[in-house]
Amino acid sequence: MAQLGDGALLVTEKKGRLLLWQNSKQAVEVAGAPKVDYGGQGGLGDVIVHPSGKAIYLSWAEAGDGDTRGAVVARAELVHGATPSLANLEVIWRQTPKVTGRGHYSHRMAVSPDGKSLFIASGERQKMQPAQDPASDLGKVIRLPIDAAGKPAGAAERYSLGHRNILGLQFAPDGRLWEIEHGPAGGDELNLVRQGANYGWPLVSEGKHYSGEFIPPHSTRPDFAAPALFWNPVIAPGGMVFYTGRMWPEWRGQLLIGAMNPSGVVRVKIDGDKASEEARYPMDKRIRAIAQAPDGALLVLEDKAGGRLLRLSRK
Repeated sequence: MAQLGDGALLVTEKKGRLLLWQNSKQAVEVAGAPKVDYGGQGGLGDVIVHPSGKAIYLSWAEAGDGDTRGAVVARAELVHGATPSLANLEVIWRQTPKVTGRGHYSHRMAVSPDGKSLFIASGERQKMQPAQDPASDLGKVIRLPIDAAGKPAGAAERYSLGHRNILGLQFAPDGRLWEIEHGPAGGDELNLVRQGANYGWPLVSEGKHYSGEFIPPHSTRPDFAAPALFWNPVIAPGGMVFYTGRMWPEWRGQLLIGAMNPSGVVRVKIDGDKASEEARYPMDKRIRAIAQAPDGALLVLEDKAGGRLLRLSRK
């Protein structure tokens, strides 16, 4: 879910539809969306707006040779009108290598506050070990230089490594980049992203393998970056936003996380390099995306068929 300057919203659906919701009217489908490899966790993924408002970025799962697939990111322009459409859709990054399976694409995105870099979360595709391979995109945060129009201005670099499945990537009001990722059985992590840092997956984790096999915790490997906060049991994060609005001024600078298991919104306070959970607000259904409305209300998207776009405001 991405908010446009006029308050309208762009919403992706995993099967491949891009929807435009504006003026409280029925959402309409945007023509020209890419063909996606739908299945498992794959399909149409994230959508964000370039700071200029003149371009958007989309991510999705793309089929490769044989039974392989990988995440891709494209830049496009949104053409408004009775039938909105995408123009000049161009792929600007492809996850390398493409591998088998349909999980852990991550493909969340964020533009740096100076507008000069597009950051892309590149999941480890449930292959684990490539997260430690410096020659692979899997399990990394990618930095792609961009120009004032949001077009690539240089080669992509692997900015950090040792990640599992990042489903939230956001810049804080102070300009620092944070990510939140799914752990295995336990051990969801909130991390402050630093260039060149290794976050340890799959060599360390605050969770364990689904088989019950033990994974050493971060405390055993101080050479790896430890999470600012972790959850065990998990919250299964679906997305996050740093709050800057007027409706809850006491929350400014705090992180609001959409959670899928248990369903809800989790509020986290940031204190330097550390973080602490402040509150948890249960919801009826899994929350896949969360955003801040212009008036400071929260917009949340429920997951799965029948999901609703909800506006949450102060009593």
